[in-house]
Amino acid sequence: MKLCRFGERDHERWGLIDGTGQLRDLSGAGPVDLSAPTLARLAAIDPATLPAVAGKPRLGVPVQGVGKFIGIGLNYSDHAAEIGMAPPSEPVVFMKAITCLNGPDDDIVQPRLSTKLDWEVELGVVIGTRAKDVSVDEALSHVAGYTLVNDVSERAFQLQSSQWDKGKGCDTFGPVGPWLVTADEVPDPQNLNLWLDVNGQRMQTGNSRTMIFDVKTIVSYLSRYMTLLPGDIIATGTPPGVGQGKKPDPVFLKPGDVMSLGIDGMGQQTQRVVAAA
Repeated sequence: MKLCRFGERDHERWGLIDGTGQLRDLSGAGPVDLSAPTLARLAAIDPATLPAVAGKPRLGVPVQGVGKFIGIGLNYSDHAAEIGMAPPSEPVVFMKAITCLNGPDDDIVQPRLSTKLDWEVELGVVIGTRAKDVSVDEALSHVAGYTLVNDVSERAFQLQSSQWDKGKGCDTFGPVGPWLVTADEVPDPQNLNLWLDVNGQRMQTGNSRTMIFDVKTIVSYLSRYMTLLPGDIIATGTPPGVGQGKKPDPVFLKPGDVMSLGIDGMGQQTQRVVAAA
């Protein structure tokens, strides 16, 4: 099942994407949350009985009430190598401010003083049930589904100190969506192709099988240190091809550039970079 939220920012409502790609309105289908009983109830609905939504409304983040937006750094060995960093011995954890959350096709605003704006296509994991000190074997049972994330990063800000958060959490730096694909439709999150283009040129190509730490390991690891709650989003790292790693010279985004990115079964995002007002 593919769930989404559509409408103007801060006024989105729940929708469902049917088998033909048609957006259907879930407003009359009862309350929506990420619990297993609710997802089972929604999955039992015949999409043809839901109102079709005309046109192409704006899509927002396909999760409501996000409490934490957690990033995992250097989780693909070839990405770590391209930026000259050793593969980590345990997951590298940072936080993206929830104020950076952005619809999948909303503009990316380059902050004032930004000089090294970069892209990162990532598989996003959405927590469905509370997870505290869970084992690796039970970790995926706490996942409601998966989504597409662009972990937009300002490298100059990021590397000004040992804490990455400043370069990861600027406003608009967290496009998520277009859909939340429920876990039953993603039997193997470790075999998904990822890609990202800038201005029509392929920059990133990868597969989640080359993660250093797989999804179940990441969920279990994080749950040792913080309680994961329904709606929390985890961005699981990026494959090689980021601007910072381009040889012989890094390539960074500027106003007018357009990013397009996608993951198998997760849909596609497109964002234009604009200058701060």
